[in-house]
Amino acid sequence: MTTYDPPRPWISSYAAGVPSDLDEITGSLPDLVAASGREFRDAPALQFFGRTTSYADLNAAIDRAAAGLHARGVRKGDPVAIILPNCPQHIIAFYAILRLGAVAVEHNPLYTPRELRKQFEDHGAKHAIVWSKVVKTVQEFPADLAVKTLVSVDVTRAMPFTMRAALRLPIRKARESRAQLTEKVHGAAPWEQLLEAAPLPSSHRGPSTDDLAIIQYTSGTTGAPKGAALTHRNLLANAAQARAWVPTIKRGLGTNVYAVLPMFHAYGLTLCLTFAMSMGARLILFPKFDPDMVLDVVKKQPATFLPLVPPIAERLLKRAKERGVSLAGTEIAISGAMALSPALVEPFEAESGGFLVEGYGLSECSPVLMANPVAPHRVAGSIGLPLPGTECRVVDQEDPTRDVEPGQPGELLVRGPQVFGGYYGKREETEAVFVDGWFRTGDVVTIDEAGFVRIVDRIKELIITGGFNVAPTEVENALRQHPDIADAAVVGLPSERSGEDVVAAVVPDEGAEIDVEAVRAHVRGVLTPYKVPRRIFIVDELPKSMIGKVLRRQVKEQILARSTSAQ
Repeated sequence: MTTYDPPRPWISSYAAGVPSDLDEITGSLPDLVAASGREFRDAPALQFFGRTTSYADLNAAIDRAAAGLHARGVRKGDPVAIILPNCPQHIIAFYAILRLGAVAVEHNPLYTPRELRKQFEDHGAKHAIVWSKVVKTVQEFPADLAVKTLVSVDVTRAMPFTMRAALRLPIRKARESRAQLTEKVHGAAPWEQLLEAAPLPSSHRGPSTDDLAIIQYTSGTTGAPKGAALTHRNLLANAAQARAWVPTIKRGLGTNVYAVLPMFHAYGLTLCLTFAMSMGARLILFPKFDPDMVLDVVKKQPATFLPLVPPIAERLLKRAKERGVSLAGTEIAISGAMALSPALVEPFEAESGGFLVEGYGLSECSPVLMANPVAPHRVAGSIGLPLPGTECRVVDQEDPTRDVEPGQPGELLVRGPQVFGGYYGKREETEAVFVDGWFRTGDVVTIDEAGFVRIVDRIKELIITGGFNVAPTEVENALRQHPDIADAAVVGLPSERSGEDVVAAVVPDEGAEIDVEAVRAHVRGVLTPYKVPRRIFIVDELPKSMIGKVLRRQVKEQILARSTSAQ
């Protein structure tokens, strides 16, 4: 491996109090919540629809859930699937799995059966903790994917008693709300039963720093599931980097972190499941983003730290003005997963009195690599500065071993304690994304003299819509399954609403007439809703290379030209 120490001009641009490097990383992820439990025993750790759980009770629940999983055969190194929305049971399950030295595998609970099945085929988990509304999907997996331990979670059981009682009222609104949150199941162990096991033996050893902690799935350009294998060290480091970046936020009582992002996503996982717990903060859980629900909490407990994506910031700001609810007290909002428009920053900061800064990361990097300083000299329109302990290079796109001249565009390469070691069970794919120990991000950037980084292009063809990655190939395969479609190409087009819209160009089969809404309905039956093309263009043919590969860049240019001429 070639040793190379690039300059770090960004250090001088750090906000006051931010260190240039991290202290040594030791311990494991369960140690984070255990330490907060010792220091802030009676302080609220979780809040869900107003019901709070103290750090002492949270740690006790984690220990009981770990014992319950151990009694059901979960052992060190075993992958355990989690398919849950944001709820207290999610945090307990996550840390209970890690407490045993097992591996947590997060899944989107809104995935279609096909999408979930593909991920289970990849990681092979035989134990799963599942939202009651998804239990039937897991039970219908083929025999070779059957799980041995299937635990069903009714998220309404974590709500305040009065709210649970209201959901049982024989009125339409209550029935509709109940149907959205839970479902009766058979053949799965209820979550509460898991918590009844005898305690773990005192001799039980937890995980080590370099043990595998989670498998975080990320879409590749091929559409095949790839699980980023992240260790306890990776995630501990990223939580420590997040803490270092916001030195004005104090640990313990009075610090409120809002979990409006899904915790199955790498971004929500780190800033809610790990960072918040390590801060001894009150983590306020929202099962989904609802601006009115968030604003109701803002009035009583303003957010100290609010991780979000631009569409959430926009909707929250708009609804706050409509309702006359002040966002004052929101100290730091950090935006990620897609570009943050500078035009949104000023009105949001004026309304909140705090900062709205942009960050950047990838699932392979736990995920946060960079963020703007939480200070007046942050640069709107940039993705900010590398976090403490993170190193970057900008290299020639054709020869990633050669650095470009300062200020010139090139592919961003990174290394640091938060960067993963590879994809789960995929050696070739892992080797393809590393050069001499540096991870290739696939993004083309420039770095200015002060160390601020700007993305100028994307080598990878992933579409990022509303903060979620969409692999074009996966959507194209779904489109080609439609009997009236001979060929398809999928690209992302700029969108003020979502960063990018998923857009398709399709070639009709000979003699067929395409019903666009029927095609969208077909794709919706195969893929999760955010992957369904927002617009579909019918074309006679697709531009292809000499070897027959669809030239997506040309497809994008043609669609943009058609969209412009139609205006």
